[in-house]
Amino acid sequence: MSATHIAPPALAVIVVVLTARPAVHAGFQATDNPSFEVASVKPNKGDGPAESSTQPGGRVTMINVPLRFLIRTAYQLQDDQIVDAPNWIGAEHFDIIAKAPGDIPRPIPGNAGPLQLMMQSLLSERFKLVVHHETRAFPAYELALARRDGKLGPQLHPSTADCAAIAAARGRSGAPPAGSGTDRPQCGIRAAGGEMIAGGIPISQLASLLSSMVQHVVIDKTGLTGNFDFGLKWTPDRTPQGVPGAPSPPSDPDSPSIFTALQEQLGLKLNSAKQQVDVLVIDHVERPTPD
Repeated sequence: MSATHIAPPALAVIVVVLTARPAVHAGFQATDNPSFEVASVKPNKGDGPAESSTQPGGRVTMINVPLRFLIRTAYQLQDDQIVDAPNWIGAEHFDIIAKAPGDIPRPIPGNAGPLQLMMQSLLSERFKLVVHHETRAFPAYELALARRDGKLGPQLHPSTADCAAIAAARGRSGAPPAGSGTDRPQCGIRAAGGEMIAGGIPISQLASLLSSMVQHVVIDKTGLTGNFDFGLKWTPDRTPQGVPGAPSPPSDPDSPSIFTALQEQLGLKLNSAKQQVDVLVIDHVERPTPD
């Protein structure tokens, strides 16, 4: 089972494991509008933790999550890219239990895979969500190389892992992703408090995660290709986007800011910029009928 505990807004924590999967996924058919086979949507009035998980066979469970989180996840956006939305989409929480037609590949930030497309269909069917895309000027950051000579920081190295082969082997054996605790994930990212450890990921995935930490869209302008291993430690001074959920482990108060850490440890920097950013305009949305 792959599970993600979703962070509280007042605490800085992300727990993510992103693993490459083979291009072919059993059970999924080529279609413009993939959807769940069955889905239950109910309001959640409790104050328990928020949780999201996928299990083998295509079962998806999301407990105590606000609609804003669902929209953000389905469309792979940041909060400031969702505009003209009523306040209740962030205040009211829901439980969703759904069944996909087959095993679901793990999501990759910035890409709409089968899970995201099925969630978009669910939002349209059950929440009557109607949206359109626009391009608007927004404050953003560009992730760039810090040194003119292109030298990387001491904690950033090209990866030698063949993540596609590793994912294929795991799919055959049913083994969980490698690495736990403080171990480096073989092909993924783990971040909690003020520490991020990654193995075998493209820099674009780092940029996507940074977006939720600095509260602005981060665009990869490094020009770095291929996959990388890295370790990053910082003191969180702004929280990642999340919903009430699991407790956060303490961060190291002696660590630098995320901006300083990127430059000193990875040889990267965040430059402020004004960018034309894709936004999702909410034209219509309704509270669902519980089932």
